[in-house]
Parts: sequence; C-alpha cells; structure tokens
Amino acid sequence: MTNGPDDPAGEPDTRSDRTIVLGLIADPDMPEAIADHLAETLPDELGEGWRIEVDADPVTASLKGTSEILEQTAHLCDSHGWTYAICITDLPVRSEDGPVVADVDHDRGVAVMSVPGIGGFQTRRRIHRVVRQVLDDLHEDYGERHEPGESHVEHRHGLSSGVIRGIAPIRRKVATLEDSHLDVRYVTPGKRGVLRLLSGMVRTNRPWRLVFGLSRALAAAVATSAFGLSSSTIWMVGDQLDIGFKILTTFTAIAALVIWLIAAHDLWEKRDNTRSDPELARLYNASTLLTLIIGVVVLQVILFAVNFALAGLILPASLLTSMLGSEATVGTYLAVAWAFTTLGGIAGALGSSLESDQAVRQAAYGYRESQRRAEHQEREQQRERDEEAGEEAARQAVRDQATDEENTDEKNGDGERAAEENTAAESAAQENTGDSGERARDDAAADSSDGRQREAG
Repeated sequence: MTNGPDDPAGEPDTRSDRTIVLGLIADPDMPEAIADHLAETLPDELGEGWRIEVDADPVTASLKGTSEILEQTAHLCDSHGWTYAICITDLPVRSEDGPVVADVDHDRGVAVMSVPGIGGFQTRRRIHRVVRQVLDDLHEDYGERHEPGESHVEHRHGLSSGVIRGIAPIRRKVATLEDSHLDVRYVTPGKRGVLRLLSGMVRTNRPWRLVFGLSRALAAAVATSAFGLSSSTIWMVGDQLDIGFKILTTFTAIAALVIWLIAAHDLWEKRDNTRSDPELARLYNASTLLTLIIGVVVLQVILFAVNFALAGLILPASLLTSMLGSEATVGTYLAVAWAFTTLGGIAGALGSSLESDQAVRQAAYGYRESQRRAEHQEREQQRERDEEAGEEAARQAVRDQATDEENTDEKNGDGERAAEENTAAESAAQENTGDSGERARDDAAADSSDGRQREAG
C-alpha cells in the first residue's frame, strides 16, 4: 500500500514485509558528507523497513547533465539491487523554468538532486526536506496522481512553509515530454531562484578553505607581518593614517589578492566554455569572485587577529609610547596590527603566484568544479599544443618546399653547367680538329716543297 494524496503524515509506506533499500550516490567532497549525514538521520524517520546505503561515485561526478546522471544512477541502482537511488551532486543545473533543485524519474525509481540549487544557507536541513519530498514522489503511485504541467499537490516536509515561499519558493512541476524519463522537476523560479543558486554554488566551494589551501600565500603573509613587528616605520604609518584611508587600503589589498589569484591561475570562465548556457559563465564567474572575496577576507581577519595578539605580546606599551610620541592604547595596537596585516596581504598576493593551478583550484572549488576546470585547462593546453603542432607542420612544409626548390635549382644549374661543359668540349674538339688539319696541310705543303727542291737539284 502506498500513501495517498490525503495522507496527512506523508510518510513512505513501511508496512511491506520486504526491506526497502535507498541508495545515496554522491559526488566526492561536500555531497558525500551530506549523504553520510542523511544516512545517519533518515533511518529513524523512515522506519525499520528502510535501509540506507551510500556510494561516492567519481564516474557520476564526471557527468555533465542531469539526464546522464539519471542514466548512471539507474545503472547503479540496478547493479546494487537498490529499491530507489538518489544522486546528490554539486552540479549547478538550469532549466527554462529556473534553477533546478531535483529531477525525479519515477518509473526507474531514481532521482538527482543539485546541492547548489538548495541555496547557501541551512543547507543540510533543506536537503533533508527535499530528499523526503523526492522519496514521496518515488514511493507513491505516480500515474494515478498527476497530470502533465505544473503540479499543485501540497508540498510536505516544510517545502511549502511561509518562509520558503517568501525567500525563494520551490516549485514542483510535472514533466510534459513523453519521450523523456523525467517525471517531476523541482525548480526555484525567478531572480530569487538565481540568487539562491549562486549562494549555493559559493557554499559548495566552501570559501573558508581557501585560507589553508594557499599555504605559500599564507606563509608569505605571516612572514611579512612578523617582519613588520620590528619596523618602527610601519608602527608610525599605522598610527598616523586616518580610519578612512585604512579602510580604503584594506579593500585595495583584498582586491589586489583576488585579482592576482584570478589572473595568475586563469580562474575567469570564458563564455565559449559554456556555449549551451551562456548564463552559466556569468554564474561561474560570480561564484568564483564571491568565493575568493570571502576566502581572502577570512585570511585577512585571521591575519589581523594573529598580528594583534603578537603586537600585544611582543611590543611593550612603553616602547610604542616613546616611538610614537603619544600614549599607547588599545586603538594603537589595533592600528599597528592593521599595518602589519595590510603589508602581509600584499605579500600574500605575491606568494600566491608560487601556488600551482591545481592547488588553487582545490582550495577555491568543490570536487566537481575543480575537476571541470582542470579538464577545461587540459583541453585548452591540448588545443594550444595542437595549434603549435599545426603551425610547426606548416613551417616545416614551407621549409621542405624551399629545400625542394633549392634542390631543383641546383639540378637545373648542374644541367646548365654540364651543357656548357659539353658545348665547350665540342668546341675544343672542333678547334683541335681544325688545328690538326691545318698542321697536316702545312706538313703536306712542306713535303711537296722539299720534293720540288730535290728534283730541281
């Protein structure tokens, strides 16, 4: 027996004698952590007749669209012998109706859920609600309940709460394509849905990890800040500048590090990389920018706290008072720590250039996005290698043609020289022949003259 539309509890049927196995297929990194959390919390809610299994599948994580992911999910569901399977992915998905939260294939008992579509706040709780709703879709008698088009069936598990509707409503739509495996789609329409998707993409990147992922930049920032502790000039600069200039300098240092990271490690998405959906290029770039800004701000805050603590421990108030000419207060230590932090931030920007592209991607992005950008970079490098190989082949062809022409010219020159030599030889032979005839005639004439002289004598 399955739940009917009027079932107030909205709980999946657990009265069957057989165990219902739900497989959670997750991309590595954040989606896998979410799947593990669901595996711990869902069994108590679903009942004794349910079992949850988690599979982190890198093959699924390499796929580019929900249709491909649904196919792979259905394959894994059959191979594992699961009753249902839900793939949890950090792939951002867009449709004509807005950002996609989840796609459901009722006939094959599989679904895919996009973590970025959930948004960047209260992620686990919202994902929990969406999974419960998707399970209801998979477990109910779909054919008797829905007609193609938008579904007006009441959302359960908190998806239709006033807060959700007010912030970014999740709309449930029934597929209209007869040749598609897709049966139900959950979307967040409108500009608020796009903002939710963007916040989810930033949340998936986990920007706070950037601090410890950029080890060389962090080391350069800390080392430079420590050097500043010994410089009385930096103390005076930090103490004398007004608050407005300090704020401007702080923003400039943050912007410099963000721009440096983007430019040095080719983090800006080009539109030709996402031709199927140009809007994705803007979303990827916006999420990259926000991720780096948040990460760098966290770096600056941590660096400022460390510098403030070091200044309080190492610099006596009497020393600051004598050097600065005014009584050292907490504000003085804050100003000095700010100067160290700003200097360290600039050094961190320079130190970030020593990081490898792979290290920066791993620090700035989640697993799928890091892999996607790595694959794109590899394609770009392969394209450049192919272009260089083509240019080299063209240059070699030109060199070969020039060599052939030179060889042809040499052969023609050799032929001309041989002809000239033959002509000269023939001329010489003719001259020799003429000279021999003349000498013979001369000899004959001389003999004849001698004969006449003897006869006369």
